[in-house]
Amino acid sequence: MIMPRGSDQLLLPVNPFFIALTLLLALGINLLPLGRHPAQPDMLALVLVFWNVHQPRRVGVGVAFVFGLLMDVHEGALLGQHALAYTLLSFGAISAHRRLLWFGLAEQAVQVLPLFLAAHLVSLIVRMLAGGMFPGWELLFAPLSEALLWPVITALLLAPQRRPPDPDQNRPL
Repeated sequence: MIMPRGSDQLLLPVNPFFIALTLLLALGINLLPLGRHPAQPDMLALVLVFWNVHQPRRVGVGVAFVFGLLMDVHEGALLGQHALAYTLLSFGAISAHRRLLWFGLAEQAVQVLPLFLAAHLVSLIVRMLAGGMFPGWELLFAPLSEALLWPVITALLLAPQRRPPDPDQNRPL
Protein backbone atom coordinates (compact mmCIF):
# COMPACT_ATOMS: atom_id res chain seq x y z
CA MET A 1 0.00 0.00 0.00
CA ILE A 2 1.30 3.45 -0.87
CA MET A 3 1.80 5.66 2.15
CA PRO A 4 -0.71 8.50 2.26
CA ARG A 5 0.32 11.97 3.29
CA GLY A 6 0.63 12.40 7.02
CA SER A 7 1.46 8.75 7.59
CA ASP A 8 4.93 8.30 9.04
CA GLN A 9 5.11 4.51 9.09
CA LEU A 10 5.05 1.73 6.58
CA LEU A 11 2.55 -0.97 7.44
CA LEU A 12 3.31 -4.67 7.38
CA PRO A 13 1.06 -6.88 5.23
CA VAL A 14 -2.13 -7.89 6.99
CA ASN A 15 -2.65 -11.50 7.96
CA PRO A 16 -5.83 -12.93 6.37
CA PHE A 17 -6.55 -14.87 9.56
CA PHE A 18 -6.50 -11.59 11.48
CA ILE A 19 -9.10 -10.16 9.09
CA ALA A 20 -11.31 -13.22 9.56
CA LEU A 21 -10.84 -13.13 13.33
CA THR A 22 -11.81 -9.48 13.61
CA LEU A 23 -14.89 -9.96 11.44
CA LEU A 24 -15.99 -12.98 13.48
CA LEU A 25 -15.31 -11.10 16.72
CA ALA A 26 -17.42 -8.16 15.51
CA LEU A 27 -20.18 -10.60 14.54
CA GLY A 28 -19.95 -12.08 18.02
CA ILE A 29 -20.28 -8.64 19.60
CA ASN A 30 -23.38 -8.02 17.49
CA LEU A 31 -24.81 -11.37 18.59
CA LEU A 32 -24.51 -10.55 22.29
CA PRO A 33 -27.91 -10.19 23.94
CA LEU A 34 -27.54 -6.55 24.95
CA GLY A 35 -31.14 -5.67 24.20
CA ARG A 36 -32.52 -3.92 21.17
CA HIS A 37 -31.63 -0.30 21.51
CA PRO A 38 -31.84 1.69 18.26
CA ALA A 39 -28.82 3.86 19.14
CA GLN A 40 -26.51 0.88 19.65
CA PRO A 41 -23.60 0.94 17.17
CA ASP A 42 -23.31 -1.89 14.67
CA MET A 43 -19.80 -3.21 15.29
CA LEU A 44 -19.92 -5.59 12.35
CA ALA A 45 -20.72 -2.73 9.96
CA LEU A 46 -17.88 -0.71 11.45
CA VAL A 47 -15.31 -3.50 11.04
CA LEU A 48 -16.61 -4.29 7.55
CA VAL A 49 -16.13 -0.68 6.47
CA PHE A 50 -12.66 -0.61 8.01
CA TRP A 51 -11.56 -3.68 6.04
CA ASN A 52 -13.32 -2.43 2.90
CA VAL A 53 -11.27 0.75 3.12
CA HIS A 54 -7.94 -0.83 4.05
CA GLN A 55 -8.16 -4.20 2.24
CA PRO A 56 -10.78 -3.87 -0.53
CA ARG A 57 -9.46 -6.87 -2.47
CA ARG A 58 -9.80 -9.24 0.46
CA VAL A 59 -13.05 -8.02 2.02
CA GLY A 60 -15.57 -7.06 -0.61
CA VAL A 61 -19.26 -6.83 -1.28
CA GLY A 62 -19.74 -10.62 -1.19
CA VAL A 63 -18.34 -10.86 2.33
CA ALA A 64 -20.64 -8.04 3.41
CA PHE A 65 -23.62 -9.83 1.87
CA VAL A 66 -22.88 -13.09 3.71
CA PHE A 67 -22.46 -11.31 7.05
CA GLY A 68 -25.66 -9.38 6.35
CA LEU A 69 -27.55 -12.63 5.85
CA LEU A 70 -26.11 -13.96 9.11
CA MET A 71 -27.34 -10.85 10.92
CA ASP A 72 -30.78 -11.18 9.29
CA VAL A 73 -31.08 -14.76 10.49
CA HIS A 74 -29.89 -13.86 13.98
CA GLU A 75 -32.24 -10.91 14.46
CA GLY A 76 -35.21 -12.57 12.78
CA ALA A 77 -35.43 -9.62 10.44
CA LEU A 78 -36.72 -9.66 6.90
CA LEU A 79 -34.26 -11.84 4.99
CA GLY A 80 -32.04 -9.47 3.06
CA GLN A 81 -32.54 -6.35 5.19
CA HIS A 82 -29.07 -6.29 6.70
CA ALA A 83 -27.60 -7.95 3.61
CA LEU A 84 -28.77 -5.06 1.44
CA ALA A 85 -27.59 -2.45 3.94
CA TYR A 86 -24.15 -4.07 4.39
CA THR A 87 -23.75 -4.56 0.65
CA LEU A 88 -24.49 -0.90 -0.09
CA LEU A 89 -22.26 0.16 2.80
CA SER A 90 -19.45 -2.01 1.48
CA PHE A 91 -19.86 -0.69 -2.06
CA GLY A 92 -19.70 2.90 -0.81
CA ALA A 93 -16.63 2.20 1.30
CA ILE A 94 -14.80 0.44 -1.51
CA SER A 95 -15.58 3.19 -3.99
CA ALA A 96 -14.24 5.84 -1.57
CA HIS A 97 -11.31 3.91 -0.11
CA ARG A 98 -8.55 5.63 -2.09
CA ARG A 99 -9.80 9.06 -1.15
CA LEU A 100 -10.36 8.19 2.51
CA LEU A 101 -6.79 7.03 3.07
CA TRP A 102 -5.43 10.50 2.29
CA PHE A 103 -7.19 12.05 5.27
CA GLY A 104 -6.52 11.94 8.98
CA LEU A 105 -8.68 9.89 11.33
CA ALA A 106 -11.01 12.76 12.25
CA GLU A 107 -11.63 13.61 8.60
CA GLN A 108 -12.15 9.94 7.81
CA ALA A 109 -14.75 9.72 10.56
CA VAL A 110 -16.61 12.67 9.06
CA GLN A 111 -16.53 11.04 5.62
CA VAL A 112 -17.73 7.60 6.75
CA LEU A 113 -20.63 9.12 8.71
CA PRO A 114 -22.82 9.46 5.56
CA LEU A 115 -22.07 5.83 4.69
CA PHE A 116 -23.26 4.63 8.09
CA LEU A 117 -26.26 6.96 7.93
CA ALA A 118 -27.23 5.63 4.50
CA ALA A 119 -26.91 2.00 5.67
CA HIS A 120 -29.18 2.62 8.66
CA LEU A 121 -31.61 4.50 6.45
CA VAL A 122 -31.79 1.61 3.95
CA SER A 123 -32.35 -0.85 6.78
CA LEU A 124 -35.07 1.39 8.22
CA ILE A 125 -36.82 1.77 4.87
CA VAL A 126 -36.84 -1.99 4.28
CA ARG A 127 -38.15 -2.57 7.81
CA MET A 128 -40.89 0.04 7.36
CA LEU A 129 -41.93 -1.35 3.95
CA ALA A 130 -42.24 -4.80 5.51
CA GLY A 131 -44.69 -3.43 8.07
CA GLY A 132 -42.36 -2.82 11.00
CA MET A 133 -42.68 -0.03 13.50
CA PHE A 134 -40.58 3.12 13.51
CA PRO A 135 -37.91 2.62 16.20
CA GLY A 136 -37.71 6.31 17.08
CA TRP A 137 -35.36 9.16 16.43
CA GLU A 138 -32.70 7.55 18.62
CA LEU A 139 -31.81 5.62 15.48
CA LEU A 140 -29.83 8.68 14.35
CA PHE A 141 -27.37 8.19 17.20
CA ALA A 142 -26.16 4.81 15.89
CA PRO A 143 -24.37 6.19 12.79
CA LEU A 144 -22.97 9.01 14.90
CA SER A 145 -21.57 6.59 17.48
CA GLU A 146 -20.13 4.42 14.69
CA ALA A 147 -18.37 7.45 13.21
CA LEU A 148 -17.05 8.38 16.66
CA LEU A 149 -15.72 4.84 17.09
CA TRP A 150 -13.91 4.99 13.73
CA PRO A 151 -10.58 6.32 15.13
CA VAL A 152 -10.61 3.75 17.94
CA ILE A 153 -11.29 0.83 15.59
CA THR A 154 -8.65 2.10 13.16
CA ALA A 155 -6.03 2.31 15.88
CA LEU A 156 -6.89 -1.16 17.21
CA LEU A 157 -7.03 -2.93 13.85
CA LEU A 158 -3.90 -1.30 12.42
CA ALA A 159 -1.83 -2.01 15.55
CA PRO A 160 -0.60 -5.48 14.43
CA GLN A 161 0.56 -4.01 11.11
CA ARG A 162 2.65 -1.21 12.57
CA ARG A 163 6.33 -1.65 11.89
CA PRO A 164 8.53 -1.31 14.98
CA PRO A 165 11.09 1.49 14.89
CA ASP A 166 14.26 0.36 13.14
CA PRO A 167 17.41 1.07 15.19
CA ASP A 168 19.67 0.59 12.15
CA GLN A 169 20.87 4.03 11.03
CA ASN A 170 22.21 2.74 7.70
CA ARG A 171 18.86 1.57 6.34
CA PRO A 172 16.15 4.15 5.74
CA LEU A 173 13.36 1.57 5.67
